[in-house]
Amino acid sequence: MNIIQKPLITEKATDESEVFNRFTFRVDKKATKPQIKSAVEKAYDVKVDKVRTMNVGAKHSTRHTKTGVLSGKTSAYKKAIVQVAEGDTIDLYENF
Repeated sequence: MNIIQKPLITEKATDESEVFNRFTFRVDKKATKPQIKSAVEKAYDVKVDKVRTMNVGAKHSTRHTKTGVLSGKTSAYKKAIVQVAEGDTIDLYENF
């Protein structure tokens, strides 16, 4: 099972990484906090202090076009916010 799928790079995630030393990743839906912690420590060679997870639900959308009504949705995923120890940092642009 590949636990870390990709880092999430948004404005909020970038601000948190600079100010609070927290990094955001998209992870496998069945991954637990200890599994995420060990995967990040192994991949980036840092010490993880805290892991917070959240399940992001799917978003539904509907459009009315001249050919009819189109409906769709985005996929649901799990997001993990990892806080690393003081002095450690993760270079997200190096590994991915």
